[in-house]
Amino acid sequence: MSFAFDTNILLYASNTESDVHDAAKDYLRKCLAGPQPFHLLWPVVMGYLRIATHPNIFRNPISPAQAKENVETLLLSPFCRLISENAHFWEVYADLSQNHHPRGNLVPDTHIAALLLAHGVRTFHTRDRDFRRFDHLEVTDPFAPTMRKKSPRQ
Repeated sequence: MSFAFDTNILLYASNTESDVHDAAKDYLRKCLAGPQPFHLLWPVVMGYLRIATHPNIFRNPISPAQAKENVETLLLSPFCRLISENAHFWEVYADLSQNHHPRGNLVPDTHIAALLLAHGVRTFHTRDRDFRRFDHLEVTDPFAPTMRKKSPRQ
């Protein structure tokens, strides 16, 4: 079964000061090794590039060149599947928005949730609890003591 992961997973792997830095690096190594395909979303990539290199967010941000290299490593994996908007994306986003009324920081979360729904990806790895509001997603924190499924609104 395939899965996708959130921007925060990439950020933890790049931020040596994170308490889950080593676990995040191990997680990504396992993704790259397969055999299970993983989905990479363009909003996740762009969020990573923006945040990981931002000097007002991290005391020691990584360089744009290092961030780009990190993304390219993922893209070159034979197990990586890119997800982007398709011709019906807006319909999916609009439908999801009727139930969730996104605004502010929930707009990019709804964007990601709509992309996953449009491409039939149900499993999403993140530490962001906001994604639990989307009933079509099985949200899992890959750094929790056990990799148990987190049901929506739990």
